[in-house]
Amino acid sequence: MHDSPHTVGDVMTRAPVAVGRDAPFKDVVALMDRWKVSALPVLEREEGAEGGGRVIGFVSEADLTRPGGLTAGELMNAPAVTVRADATVAEAARLMARRGVRRLPVVDDRGVLQGIVSRADLLKVFLRADEELTEKVRREVVDRLFPLSADHIRVDVAEGVVTLSGWIDSPAPAPVAERLTRAVEGVVDVHCHLCPVSVRDTPH
Repeated sequence: MHDSPHTVGDVMTRAPVAVGRDAPFKDVVALMDRWKVSALPVLEREEGAEGGGRVIGFVSEADLTRPGGLTAGELMNAPAVTVRADATVAEAARLMARRGVRRLPVVDDRGVLQGIVSRADLLKVFLRADEELTEKVRREVVDRLFPLSADHIRVDVAEGVVTLSGWIDSPAPAPVAERLTRAVEGVVDVHCHLCPVSVRDTPH
């Protein structure tokens, strides 16, 4: 069975540290220092709700260096860039790159904080062992695309870099194989050396 892509919910930090909009400047600084984080979600506490709250902004160390704010609500960047727990790791990474942020609050459909995900969390999917990647590429790419010639295809993985080599009946599936291999979570790069049988049989 094809594995589902990792989601933000798989790698996020649950129950993250956060502050309310009225948190004083010094409390924000103290929390960042205590928990060794460089930014905090700012929440609008819901009436009668215990813990949690809607994410209304994000306050970072850079925000604290700017004068003119005494509370988290006055210092924060708003609205916060957020992501849902069911978003894929790739979607979250693209969002971070596009918006120039290093972490994202994870919210539910009401905007209530569920967790937080950082670049480091997203990189966890690249920590798969080479042996695991070899088996996954063979199962999800080679065996599916080349059911009749899979035994003639070699999959080698070193430090996340996959090399596909061997003989295939037609050159057409080679680019597809490379693209699907790149899409496997944990693959860093792909070298495709799949050659059609006709090349092997051509006299030199």
